[in-house]
Order: sequence, then C-alpha cells, then structure tokens
Amino acid sequence: MAALAVGAGACSAPGGTDGAGADGKAGGSVVIGVASEPDTLSPLLGYGKDGNSKIFDGLLARDTDLRLKPALAKALPEIGDGGRTYTYRLREGVEFSDGEPLTADDVVYTYETILDPATNTTARSELDAVESVRADGDHTVVFRLKYPYAPFAARTVLPVVPEHVAGRQDPNTGSFNTKPVGTGPYTLVDWRKGERLTFAANPHYWGGAPAVKSLTMAIVADDNVRATRLRSGDLDGAVLPPDLAATFADDRGRRTYEAKTYDFRAVTLPTAGPVTGDRAIRRALDAAVDRRAMVDRILDGAGLPAYGPLPADDPWYTEDIERDQDLGAARRLLDRAGWKEGGDGVRAKDGRRAAFTLYYPSGDKVRQDHALAYASDARRAGIEVKAEGATWEVIEPRMGRDAVLAGFGSVGDPDFGLYTLLHSSLAGDGFNNMARYDVPAVDKALDAGRRGQDPGTRRTAYDTVQRALVDDPGYTFLTHIDHLYVLADRWDGPSTQLEPHEHGFASGPWWNVEEWRPRV
Repeated sequence: MAALAVGAGACSAPGGTDGAGADGKAGGSVVIGVASEPDTLSPLLGYGKDGNSKIFDGLLARDTDLRLKPALAKALPEIGDGGRTYTYRLREGVEFSDGEPLTADDVVYTYETILDPATNTTARSELDAVESVRADGDHTVVFRLKYPYAPFAARTVLPVVPEHVAGRQDPNTGSFNTKPVGTGPYTLVDWRKGERLTFAANPHYWGGAPAVKSLTMAIVADDNVRATRLRSGDLDGAVLPPDLAATFADDRGRRTYEAKTYDFRAVTLPTAGPVTGDRAIRRALDAAVDRRAMVDRILDGAGLPAYGPLPADDPWYTEDIERDQDLGAARRLLDRAGWKEGGDGVRAKDGRRAAFTLYYPSGDKVRQDHALAYASDARRAGIEVKAEGATWEVIEPRMGRDAVLAGFGSVGDPDFGLYTLLHSSLAGDGFNNMARYDVPAVDKALDAGRRGQDPGTRRTAYDTVQRALVDDPGYTFLTHIDHLYVLADRWDGPSTQLEPHEHGFASGPWWNVEEWRPRV
C-alpha cells in the first residue's frame, strides 16, 4: 500500500506527448494514469517483489495464467534434498541497463541484503525459509532452505539488483532507491514525485527491444480527475472504479479490461484500540455489515462478498464460513458484553461510548464508499463509526489504534497473503498485520501452513485460520474487488492476469507492455 500522492490536474500530457508517440504513429509512447506511486524503486526495500517490474527481472516470472516461467534463469529450478535446495542456472549474456553483465553474485547480493536485519524491508519475512544462498561460478545460484517450503520457487520472481551499483550504497538511504539500474525492458528516465514516472525502452534488454519506446505512469490520486484526463485524451489508459469505468462502455476508441483478483477491502480493528479492542465489538461489526449490498451498490457487481482474506472461488477457501448480515445477532452480542444503548442510539460501557474513527485514503472513491456503508451498517447495531478521509502521511502514525479502510491480497499461495496479514510476529511492522492481531492458534496454523509439504496438512492449517477469523475477527472483511481498466484500443497484446491488491502501477493490461505491438 503505497502512500497516495495528490494527482496533478494539468491538461497537458505527461512527458510532453499526446499518446501518439515520438515517431508520430500510435504506439510509440504510452501514458497511463494510476492512483499511487511506490515509495521506492529498490527491490531491496520491497519494490516489485511480486513480479511485473518494468525495470528489473527475477530469476523467474509469471505468464498470463500465473504459471512460473524462466526469466533471468534459463530454466525452472532443480529441486533437491527433499525440497531443501533450489539450484538456478542463469542466462548468459544478460546485461544491466548500464551495460555491465549479470552474474550469480548479483543474485546472492540481492537476497542476502534483503535478509540482513539492517535493511528496512517488510519483505524479509517472506524469505524466512532461506538459510543461505551462494554462487557456484558466474552462472549458477544455489539456495539452501531451513525447511521445505512448498511455494519457494514463486518467491524467486523477486527482482535482482546489480551489486556493483547498489552494493556501494546504504540500501535504506542510497540513491539507488530513486535511480535504479536493472535488467528489465525499461529504464527510469525521470521521476517527479507526486506527478509522474517516465520510462524508456532498455537498449540492453535481453528479451528484445520493446515496440513501445516510452512509458509514462501519471500519478493521479483522484478517481474523477483520472477519468476526466482519460476522456480528454491526456491519458492513454487508466485504472478506474466501476462507476467511472462504466462511462466509457460505449466509447469505440477505448476498451475496458476486467481483471479477477485476490484484492480485498477490509476494516482494520486494532486490538489496542479502546473500543475495537473489545472482541464483542469486532464480532458485532462482522455480523452487522451487509457485504452483498456493497458488491451490488459500490462495485456495480464487479466483485464478491469477502468472508475472509481468500475469495470464495479460491481452492484454499473454507466453504462454510459465508454469513449474511444479521443485525439481531450483532445487538445480542453487544447486549451480552455489557454495551448498553444510549439515548442517541449509540451504545456505551463503563462510561465509554462505542465510537471510533475509520480512516480511508482521500481521493479513493471506492474506499470512501465502503467506509460510509460500513459506518451506516454499524450505526444500526449501535456503534458510531466516523469515516474520515486523509493522506497516508496522516493515517500511518494512527494505524496502531485507529481503524483503517485497507486493501490487501496476494496471488500464488495462501502463505503469501495470510502470514503477513495475521502473524503476531509482524504486528505493527509497517503495513503488515495492521490490526496487531495476536491469536496463538492462528500463529501455530500459519506456521504449519508455511512449513507443511502435505496438501492435506496445509488445507487443515488454512481452514483453522479462516474459521478463527470468524470467531475472533481482527478485521471486518467487506468485499473482493475486480480491477477495471480503460485503455485506448490501438495496440495488439494487452491482457490481464489474476491480480493481487497492488495494481495499476505494476498490474493491469499493461503488465506486459514490452510485448505490445502497435496496430498498423
């Protein structure tokens, strides 16, 4: 969840083009409107860790259907010792954008730096299984794991950085964070914070020269402004909420793309909060919310009710945890816990009103609408929720005690999203475990799911987690949202993948922009 910047509202195209390209033909240049920008462009601090970075490559990548495929490695890994060693053999002749060759030492440096406790990255827990990584010559890398970790290969989509550049700097503060060098199809030309990032095709790219020579990501936090700039031709494409995407339905020059996702919206309910710390409050809110109405009215049907962090069509989903709105149950829970209704309809206990603030990022209309609907449902149970928009700079210091309308979701394996969302060891670690959720049985199940090799054992573990979240919720799960994009229909090649929470910048129909070809 990158901090949202205030979007520029200028009417001229970022980078000084109109989307037709420097060569005057459609396709040479692409300008995309997105809601947020990364805090850093360094993989050492988490950028691009799930793949699809345009600046970097991982050992592996994912295809349209999320199947793993070779990238910097010339083949999928050789797995040995009962799943405790992974050997990767690198492509030869790959160069970084500065012309220096990629070697196994760059891979070792990347992983060892992320695993170093002195590096300020929240991605370290995702590599917990790694015991060591070593180079065996210039083109072979061997990982040794502490324990067999079933989805490890999917973790190696992590981008690789050049030791000869990044290794000379402090990974936390060095200029590499904003002036990266990678092996990917594009290089960063210019980054104007809060306004745009401009990329140019990498002449040294091992995968072949992209036909799209210039790519600009315009940072436009406000959904309505983004739609307006797209309609005016200032943008070639944009990520949009359902109601605004629908306004382009009859536009023959543009195409709408819908991506299925693991992205969910939820309200964090910090256990340290004076009101949200009460389990009865959290359970009552879970019962009071009308998830189906949110899907219908806020998402225009482009999504699913969220009964937990995994969507109902996921193979790891626990199928009998669905629950409809039940205001009677919510009121009974509060009655039994001693929360008595006051004259203004708001309950109180021991002199404390059942009231708290719910923050959402300003300019995000979908989250605002979720927050307002949530507050309305809560009020019917006797809980006052004040929905308040703010920047992430305002929200972040308050996350430990105040509720936040947050977005999460990872693709690939249940461990990828659930561990960082719920494990107590990560409570308060940036955007990890924002609710400070701490349930020993859940920690035990998450550890079992992470270390288990038998699919049945892992299923039992994740069933335990999902049921525990119903009985003792640290979040109110609201909806799983489909991602909608509108793009000028001038290229062959755009497509969508099953997407994580992070979208717009790395995901979207432009995830494979280096493969696009302009229509003649």
